[in-house]
Amino acid sequence: MADLFDMPSARPDSGPRPLADRLRPKALSEVIGQEKILSRDGPLGAMLAAGSLSSLVLWGPPGVGKTTIARLLADETDLHFVQISAIFTGVPELRKVFEAAKLRRQNGKGTLLFVDEIHRFNKAQQDGFLPHMEDGTILLVGATTENPSFELNAALLSRAQVIVLERLSLADLERLAQRAEKELGRALPLKGEAREALLEMADGDGRALLNLIEQVAAWTVDDSLTREQLSQRLMRRAAKYDKAGDEHYNLISALHKSVRGSDPDAALYWFARMLEGGEDPRFLARRITRMAVEDIGLADPQAEAVCLDGWQTYERLGSPEGELALAQAVVYLALAPKSNAVYSAYKAARAAARETGSLMPPKHILNAPTRMMKEQGYGAGYAYDHDAEDGFSGQNYFPEGMKRPVWYLPPERGFERELKKRVEYFAKLRAKRQEG
Repeated sequence: MADLFDMPSARPDSGPRPLADRLRPKALSEVIGQEKILSRDGPLGAMLAAGSLSSLVLWGPPGVGKTTIARLLADETDLHFVQISAIFTGVPELRKVFEAAKLRRQNGKGTLLFVDEIHRFNKAQQDGFLPHMEDGTILLVGATTENPSFELNAALLSRAQVIVLERLSLADLERLAQRAEKELGRALPLKGEAREALLEMADGDGRALLNLIEQVAAWTVDDSLTREQLSQRLMRRAAKYDKAGDEHYNLISALHKSVRGSDPDAALYWFARMLEGGEDPRFLARRITRMAVEDIGLADPQAEAVCLDGWQTYERLGSPEGELALAQAVVYLALAPKSNAVYSAYKAARAAARETGSLMPPKHILNAPTRMMKEQGYGAGYAYDHDAEDGFSGQNYFPEGMKRPVWYLPPERGFERELKKRVEYFAKLRAKRQEG
């Protein structure tokens, strides 16, 4: 009896087939949008040219060809192709897959096991692949839309090469649309701007584009449709965004770096992308405030207050009006002078505190509430700064024997220009006191 996982999908050859299935590439050279990895100098192209394909993890967004590439790799290397999904496969089914692969290997035939959504397997299930990968029973090709470094075991990753697939560009999608029109035998009934809108709706997903094209091709229309007419007939595909996954971290990183790079338009774009994806505005309010203290600091002391005011305004107004206050904070931060001087000084101080955590403060700055403490020298020689003519004693406040560090180095930007003058002023006075 044929193994369940070896059986072709039950589909009558004479029945209708979806456009995406009909256009599935028959060779790697037909795959659109992944030339970087499939060219002779790319990682997969080089492996095939050398005849030494290793286990792989294909990481990329939906609809960029992960399943197709895996199937074609099996054809190129004369391996038996077996496909499973981590969503529907448990340990008993995996055992059957491995047993069938062992029998196949004994008969001189290798197995390429394609595991879709491999990140959904737990640690124990992922570990179950390792011995079969090591003894050559299977060549594993896993597919994931999530960052493998977060979702896959280190042991599995050490035995597989991660291949990054890119979302399809508009040019790639146009090539795919032309291929679809050739298959359909007619052009899509769309004006130029409507065709652009259709490609944009696919959001880099080739499979989604072909599904949209199939819908458009089925319409009976008297004239080519405009962008507005197309939008009325088709719903825009929701942008890819997982509030708990890799896209969450990618977009907050893009927002933070746009603010740090003083680009208010880019910062607003990524802020809006996260809101459109359903991100909690309170999370954004907290992260925006963090940007103020981490990347602006004392170069503009008002920046932190602007963020806190925006946060409070959002809490009082709610969505969507309150989000405008957060947007104002984003723009203010992007245009504020930037400095991480306090942040860098703080990290250096924390590191020094860990290294010298047992050192006592100098005795002259310790309080002496008891007679015994006074006899021990606590407080002896303390100079009260307010008694000095310029309000500065210049005494040492670091532990005795610890070389005085210089951690806070304010730049010549924003309000820290003034603070730099003060730092230099006190440094000169301190040197003068020590000489005296």
